[in-house]
Amino acid sequence: MKTQVCIIGGGPSGLLLSQLLHRKGIETIVLERQTRAHVLGRIRAGVLEHGFADLMREAGCGQRMDAEGAVHDGFYIAHDGRMDRVDLHRFSGQSVLVYGQTEVTRDLYQARDALNGQILHEVSEVVLHDLKAATPHVTFVQDGEVRRIDCDFIVGADGYHGVSRKSIPADVLKEYEKVYPFGWLGVLSETAPVCDELIYARHDRGFALCSMRSQVLSRYYIQVPLSDSAESWSDEAFWAELKARLPEDVAARLETGPSIEKSIAPLRGYVAEPMRYGALFLAGDAAHIVPPTGAKGLNTAASDVHYLYHGLLAHYAEGDESGLDSYSEKALARAWKAQRFSWWMTSLLHRFHDGDSYDSRLQQIDLAYLFSSEAAQVSLAENYVGLPY
Repeated sequence: MKTQVCIIGGGPSGLLLSQLLHRKGIETIVLERQTRAHVLGRIRAGVLEHGFADLMREAGCGQRMDAEGAVHDGFYIAHDGRMDRVDLHRFSGQSVLVYGQTEVTRDLYQARDALNGQILHEVSEVVLHDLKAATPHVTFVQDGEVRRIDCDFIVGADGYHGVSRKSIPADVLKEYEKVYPFGWLGVLSETAPVCDELIYARHDRGFALCSMRSQVLSRYYIQVPLSDSAESWSDEAFWAELKARLPEDVAARLETGPSIEKSIAPLRGYVAEPMRYGALFLAGDAAHIVPPTGAKGLNTAASDVHYLYHGLLAHYAEGDESGLDSYSEKALARAWKAQRFSWWMTSLLHRFHDGDSYDSRLQQIDLAYLFSSEAAQVSLAENYVGLPY
């Protein structure tokens, strides 16, 4: 097989890049290890920056997002027995869109199908070859047969555990990581959201987050030790602990019900440098992971897609290599800013069991300062809605 851009990974970032390039006449083939049903079954974040939403519209995939997504002009932080609101629109001029990643992926699959896009599922033994040569290629196994794709470029959008980043020599790749000593226990329930905007809660018992997927589907999280398992938490125990971490009036109106999904996600920050090696470009979780506190994971992947899309477009349309040559530097600059913001949000709102009263007091002072300073709220709002590409 032959194509211009071979994309490893059929998640939202790989699909979005494929769709954007296809609409500009640039050929792609997407390779995905899992089935489509498995990819669509992943439960992920649902807060989209305005830049991501614009990319979806440019890809011709924004109709359902705009019809069903909820525009949020702010969110709440519950702390010290009170609720303070961060007015995103007032302090940044922008909003965010709450629309589940599963729905984003479904819209992208439908768009690729409509254009007869090539997505090969259930591939294994993917190997990247000749990354420093003018003619790279990819081999893989599908249906027991070894196959080969010759291409101009390879995009590794296959996540942290994928093969793409591991194809960069160890003496070239530099990795940075911060592992947090706790995780988020998340529950999805067919209940009405407790609030029309997200609530982040800092509490002595631990962090909590009230989010939503729709008006009848809610997503809630509580901070738990990494030693816990989702199976050890009954629905009743989860709801009781969530209520204990929320202001009394919020807890009183919380609608509870059976969980339809329950899992624990560890929290960590990770960055790999560089994000380009020869003909290989890393994107999304293959290159960087952030704690979910700042809602930056999918959105940082989208900025990678933005830089790659425009770099490849300039290469094929004008022979201009500047976008591709500067890709790693630009993508990493924005990724590190997302790391800083996610680290700050995580440090501000979680209980650190190895911390002392000094650390806890600093959190209180930081929150008090945040809501006494318009400059601090401008900084928070600008980062939350998404820094410019």
